[in-house]
Amino acid sequence: MQKQKKEQIRPEIIPAVKGYTKNQFGKDAMAGIIVAIIALPLSIAFALGCGVSAEKGVYSAIISSLIIALLGGSRVQITGPTGAFIIITQTILIKHGEEGLMLAMVMAGIMLVCLGAFRLGRLIKFVPAPITIGFTGGIAVTIFTLEVKDFLGLSIESMPTNFFAKWETYFEHRNEISITSVLLGAACIAVLIIWPKFNKKIPNSFVALVFGTVAARVLKLDVALLGDIPRTLEMPPLAAMKIDDFFELVQPAFTIAVLVAMQALLSAVVTDSLIREKHKASMELIAEGIANMILGILGCIPATGGVARSIANVKNGGRTPVAAIFHAVTLLFFLVVCMPLLKLVPLSVLAAILIVVAFNMFNIRAFLAYRGAPKSDIIVLISSCVLTFAFDLVLAIEVGMVLSCTLFIKRMSEVTEIKCWKYIEDIETKDDPDIACLKDVSKNILVYEASGPLFFGAADKLFALKNQVGQGTDVVVLRMRSIPAIDKTALNTLSDIFLEFKQQGITMIFSHVLEQPYSVMEKSGFIKLAGKENFCVNIDAALKRAEVLSNNTKDCKK
Repeated sequence: MQKQKKEQIRPEIIPAVKGYTKNQFGKDAMAGIIVAIIALPLSIAFALGCGVSAEKGVYSAIISSLIIALLGGSRVQITGPTGAFIIITQTILIKHGEEGLMLAMVMAGIMLVCLGAFRLGRLIKFVPAPITIGFTGGIAVTIFTLEVKDFLGLSIESMPTNFFAKWETYFEHRNEISITSVLLGAACIAVLIIWPKFNKKIPNSFVALVFGTVAARVLKLDVALLGDIPRTLEMPPLAAMKIDDFFELVQPAFTIAVLVAMQALLSAVVTDSLIREKHKASMELIAEGIANMILGILGCIPATGGVARSIANVKNGGRTPVAAIFHAVTLLFFLVVCMPLLKLVPLSVLAAILIVVAFNMFNIRAFLAYRGAPKSDIIVLISSCVLTFAFDLVLAIEVGMVLSCTLFIKRMSEVTEIKCWKYIEDIETKDDPDIACLKDVSKNILVYEASGPLFFGAADKLFALKNQVGQGTDVVVLRMRSIPAIDKTALNTLSDIFLEFKQQGITMIFSHVLEQPYSVMEKSGFIKLAGKENFCVNIDAALKRAEVLSNNTKDCKK
């Protein structure tokens, strides 16, 4: 069989610009500008949601887009802050401040670079879909909860971090709700929903932003505004951190790395199908890692590939990383030149945009699709979702993974079976259809059919081998053609049973042992213990040897 070639670690911009034309340059430029219009309100809203100033969200999109365009493994990836980082970023900022976020992002970046360098991006596929859908839904609930304050026009100085405490605080301040903010926000939500039905070229978030800002200005509405946004970045002060803080940040850093990798690779896979190209996952992870390390050092928030933005890039003609460069340049232009206009944006308008984002993130169809799924998947889905918004994203992923693994082990153990063959003498009626496929086997030979993986979760099933063993049994044949794998725990149990049979004068024969179980048995010395001659290629050879051994045993007894 031909050996599969290793994936090249090379930026995709190099092959993408070969034979580059003026026509494609124009398409990339237009796509980049349109996606920047989409990204501007989202970047500002996500930054405020994360608990940092607005310019950090915009700079996060600018810097990451430039780095990914030059170093990334996808031709059409558009990066920036996303809603997935709101919970983890807020948690880090509350516990460890800006210095903690900087260190966590640098650590996450190093993890991503290592994942890419060792070509471990494929490990992301081992995160089960119920966990992904669950914590995405939980993040959506969290975003909605965070934006209720600005949507209702509440001026609460310090909000509690706990989900239930937030809603309790909203209830306590219900008399302070600004009807003006609610009506403006509701009008913007209506625009966000209705606008795409009339025009899909101009992004609905941009239209809502302009509509809400103009309406507030013209009607002189008494609503809270975004205010001045700094044009420059201020790096967080480098305070000396304790070694305990470093170890506490490993967990959230790992969460950031997983979120970045999952979203970036998902976005790359989705856009691959649209442009009929294949991304380089390893190079993409390295680029995402470098981008997030630099963003951390500069005091920005995490960024990753955005599925919606990348799809918008493709649909508007973007086919090379040049589009991402134009996306970054356009955002920089908005930040530097359009600042007097941006400061007039009402907070309720940004809240409305994020509420719609949260609604779209909470994939109701995906949740409903699990109605007919196994109970174990439903448990993981609901647990991941509830734990994310009620407690912590890190806890949700950890519990989700542990639950998934535990329930998977349970399912696999249920699949594993060891059954004794039927004997012709045991068939009650000669009309039984099973009788035609039965082999002629002596009563002093027991044959067991094993199926499913033999591992620690199913090792106890091996005790079924002793169920029908009596004084007249000379040979036990274990047919293993349906055993794809065995682990050390199951092999230890099998060894104990083998030795117990040996003391009773019973020989064990193994039929049709597959490659993985045979390799484990050979390395552990079990084949030498049981005798290589007792491992037969098929059931016919095993039964023939069993007859010989059985006859020899009878002769010895005589």
